[in-house]
Amino acid sequence: MTYLIGLDTETCNGIVMEDESLDLTQSLVYDLGWAVTDTEGHIYKTRSFVIAEIFCGMKDVMKSAYYADKIPQYWKDIKSGKRVLTSFWKVKKALSEDIKKFGVKNIFAHNASFDVRALNNTIRYITKSKFRWFFPWSIEIWDTLKMARKTIGKQEDYIIFCAENNYLTKHKKPQVRLTAEILFRYLSGNNNFEESHTGLEDVLIETKIMAYCLKLDKKVERRLFAK
Repeated sequence: MTYLIGLDTETCNGIVMEDESLDLTQSLVYDLGWAVTDTEGHIYKTRSFVIAEIFCGMKDVMKSAYYADKIPQYWKDIKSGKRVLTSFWKVKKALSEDIKKFGVKNIFAHNASFDVRALNNTIRYITKSKFRWFFPWSIEIWDTLKMARKTIGKQEDYIIFCAENNYLTKHKKPQVRLTAEILFRYLSGNNNFEESHTGLEDVLIETKIMAYCLKLDKKVERRLFAK
C-alpha cells in the first residue's frame, strides 16, 4: 500500500495592494488540516489543528483574515474536540509522526505553492528564521491543480460544464477555471456545492480530485518543484 498525505491551510496576513488585489506572499497559517490517504482516495487518518501562535497570538491580524467570520465556529470546534488548538511546533511534530508511521513520501495540495509558501512563512515567523523550511527534503510535493490542468481540464465534458456555468477566466482567450470548488462541483454532480474553506474539510474534496486525476492518467505530471 502506498500512502499519501493531502494537506490544506487557511491563512491570514494577506496585504491589500493599491489595485485592491490581495498579495498572499506573506500569509501565515492559522488552520492546518491533513488526511492520510492512498492513490484511490481512501482515507485512513485525519488531523485538524488550529495554530495557537497565530490564532490566539495575532488577534488583530486574525480579525482582518479573509474568513474572519469563521472565528466563532473555530472556537466551537476546539471546544467540541473537532479541532485541536496547539503550537505550530507540535503540529509539525504530528505531521512528522504520520509521515514516519505510514511511510509517506508524497504530500499533495491544491495550488500547492501557496500552502508551501505559507507554511514556510509561518515557521520562519515563529522561530525568527532559526528554521526556514516546513517540509522534510525527502518529501515530494504534488500539486493537484497542475494534475487537474493536465487531465480533467482537457476533458470535453468539463470544458462544456465550465462554459455553461460561466466558470471561465477573464483572459482575452478565456480558459476553464480549476478551483477545488468548481472541480468538485463537476465530479460530484452537485453544482451548488460550496467549499468549506477550513483545512481538513477542503482536504477531503482535494483528495477526491487527486484520485480522479490519477484514475485518468497514472503518469500525469504532479510534482511541485519548489519547497
